[in-house]
Amino acid sequence: MAASSNSSLSGSSVSSDAEEYQPPIWKSYLYQLQQEAPRPKRIICPREVENRPKYYGREFHGIISREQADELLGGVEGAYILRESQRQPGCYTLALRFGNQTLNYRLFHDGKHFVGEKRFESIHDLVTDGLITLYIETKAAEYIAKMTTNPIYEHIGYATLLREKVSRRLSRSKNESRKANVTSEEHTPVEKISSLVRRAALTHNDNHFNYEKTHNFKVHTFRGPHWCEYCANFMWGLIAQGVRCSDCGLNVHKQCSKHVPNDCQPDLKRIKKVYCCDLTTLVKAHNTQRPMVVDICIREIEARGLKSEGLYRVSGFTEHIEDVKMAFDRDGEKADISANIYPDINIITGALKLYFRDLPIPVITYDTYSKFIEAAKISNADERLEAVHEVLMLLPPAHYETLRYLMIHLKKVTMNEKDNFMNAENLGIVFGPTLMRPPEDSTLTTLHDMRYQKLIVQILIENEDVLF
Repeated sequence: MAASSNSSLSGSSVSSDAEEYQPPIWKSYLYQLQQEAPRPKRIICPREVENRPKYYGREFHGIISREQADELLGGVEGAYILRESQRQPGCYTLALRFGNQTLNYRLFHDGKHFVGEKRFESIHDLVTDGLITLYIETKAAEYIAKMTTNPIYEHIGYATLLREKVSRRLSRSKNESRKANVTSEEHTPVEKISSLVRRAALTHNDNHFNYEKTHNFKVHTFRGPHWCEYCANFMWGLIAQGVRCSDCGLNVHKQCSKHVPNDCQPDLKRIKKVYCCDLTTLVKAHNTQRPMVVDICIREIEARGLKSEGLYRVSGFTEHIEDVKMAFDRDGEKADISANIYPDINIITGALKLYFRDLPIPVITYDTYSKFIEAAKISNADERLEAVHEVLMLLPPAHYETLRYLMIHLKKVTMNEKDNFMNAENLGIVFGPTLMRPPEDSTLTTLHDMRYQKLIVQILIENEDVLF
């Protein structure tokens, strides 16, 4: 039980979590096993036990031996008691009857009860989940081992009708004129479709930019019966039955998550903000080539700011920059950053730089950082340029495209140097630490690498037509 299953289920009625569209392909074998699992039977101590921990109930029997615990359980499947260790006073054990034997587990409490990774509000829930896990893993060990061998993940022909509906709904943001074509079918439970069906719709959407993105899986407790969207098998247990991608909502067993392709299609309703959001996640959620912040800010800067003295070097008011950030987080691509609202162009350049600084993974990623620094150290200019080009090819597509677009823009800035006094070297000083950060948070490394960061950005600007 300490290694209890990566999945589970609440015995309560199906809630909104489970009201998603479920085609008739889900496999019921593991669900049936969960229903058959032994139920917990608490063996109450007939006497008051001194020094009983306040978080344990009458199932606590004090200091007794394993043999005494075994006798108290009486061979009843699912029976359990709690006891204090004779050898280690202050340590507590769960004695549980399963499979015609008594199993003993070291029991812990830190506000919740646990014997392994899962935390439970009550001992009863812990035992219930443990019995389900033990029963299923005993009865279906071979079946579980083979769950990932024939996944349904790539075989979703059943979703054709919903795929058409979702494609229409997703494309409305691109083409508002389609509203006239939406029929009453839009009022069917399309909003409740599973992430698997939604992924199919996006996969077949011609407007979608096909950047690869890994899923952002996190352990999740499902309310009501849930099935894995990779292997189609039931996710068993009481809590932490599986994992859910926090970006697209895909629900799978923990063991199945290791086999899911890097094809996350983020759902806009799950992306809470624009700033501080992973770059690839943001562009896939908005179905754009680049983050909309980059496009909108650069468009505004090029429309009215290329000749502004000290462009990108001069700072705007911090409060106003924060206002722009809040506008993007709140309104997305509808954010108004026009001259009527923000006449100082340095506020817009400041907001763009802040966006890059706030990225959890920089535009020049942690994985490629050291390779760029090493390339910058090459003394021969031609060899250095070739090395920089090779490292550029290692960037994730969305990062590469964003960097390419930014460098084209910064090249335009340098073409107005006589007015704005900003050349490639000056922009390198500004954007070096903004676009690339060392993986380790070391002030010494950052200071040591600053000249190479500046040089990399300078090279990218001066040679954007060759490198990209």
